[in-house]
Amino acid sequence: MADWTEGSDFMARALALARMAKGRTGNNPAVGAVLVRDGRVVGEGFTQPPGQAHAEIVALSQAGELARGATLYVTLEPCCHYGRTPPCTDALIAAGVAEVHMAMVDPNPLVSGGGKTALERAGIAVHVGEREPEVRELLDAWLTYVTMGRPQVIAKYAMTADGRIATTAGESRWISGEESRRRVHRLRAEVDAVMVGVNTVIADDPLLTARDERGEPLPRQPMRVIVDSTARVPISSRAISGGLPGTTAVIVGPGADPKRVREIERLGNLVITAPARRGRVDLEAALRLLASEHEITSVLVEGGGELLGSLFDHRLVDKVVAFVAPILVGGEGAPAPVAGQGVASLSEAVRLTRVSWERVGDDLMLVGHVDRGVVQGSGREAAA
Repeated sequence: MADWTEGSDFMARALALARMAKGRTGNNPAVGAVLVRDGRVVGEGFTQPPGQAHAEIVALSQAGELARGATLYVTLEPCCHYGRTPPCTDALIAAGVAEVHMAMVDPNPLVSGGGKTALERAGIAVHVGEREPEVRELLDAWLTYVTMGRPQVIAKYAMTADGRIATTAGESRWISGEESRRRVHRLRAEVDAVMVGVNTVIADDPLLTARDERGEPLPRQPMRVIVDSTARVPISSRAISGGLPGTTAVIVGPGADPKRVREIERLGNLVITAPARRGRVDLEAALRLLASEHEITSVLVEGGGELLGSLFDHRLVDKVVAFVAPILVGGEGAPAPVAGQGVASLSEAVRLTRVSWERVGDDLMLVGHVDRGVVQGSGREAAA
């Protein structure tokens, strides 16, 4: 346990603990908690895997009797309902905690201020708002999940300086540099799912696993998701042929060939049948199925251009991670990272906010969040 003393920023410590839980909590938020008594930390913790202790309970267990009269710093409002675990508010009240500082109120309808109210009714002083912007950034995917009923969608692509993802002959390996590719593997390890369209599987035969610098699979693997309306993905594809860690899911439409579906399933893959629009998978419906039936809170979409284009056209992208390589390939027929219908007017263009640029090796990495205050796309039905 860190020796944090009086005058320390205890909420900063709670935030650092929450970051340690990112990617390990399933559909629970990554939360950090610090218990302080007489100016010293007596207990701390972060959210454990689903079904195990929440951050507050870990901190209370460490503190023991020292929790009585202590002050709790926690990055999210303590829960007040029974889920896979009992309410944290009950445990805090029973332990005799005197004061609670929470970074933000939990927007989950099952909590949404109820935890704060329960604590205040028990005579516990509650303060809200310390480091809230940083906590919101950390919980970005989970906030999308609980407020919109679907995973956060992160559009990731690598392109040349002239905006191409391949040459006119279709060559795309490798546009980005080695350091950028390592960064992508870290991104994969942080999300719940990695998604591509069937054309990308046919063209590139990707593994879609999260790997370390030696090429070995990382302990935590995202679900591999292939959008394939008619179940035409080659059975020999590395992502579905078996032997990879984790799970591969193929999202098909109701008109997919039952024989092909059975072949995919026999290899140990999950087949998810989503509603169709105009003969193709309805992407919004598919995302909601991933959230409601498989507890997927974040999806890293790695292409191709048709899939990304449809997601952008239909207002389903929340965040963009783009790697720009210092090369140019030219060619009128060389593909761009985002296809789809696009927009007719710049006033309809997707605008990014909270934008940052970082140099990664020889490449530049752009990270930005879609500005929901700007009209995006045409609003037509999302299908791919």
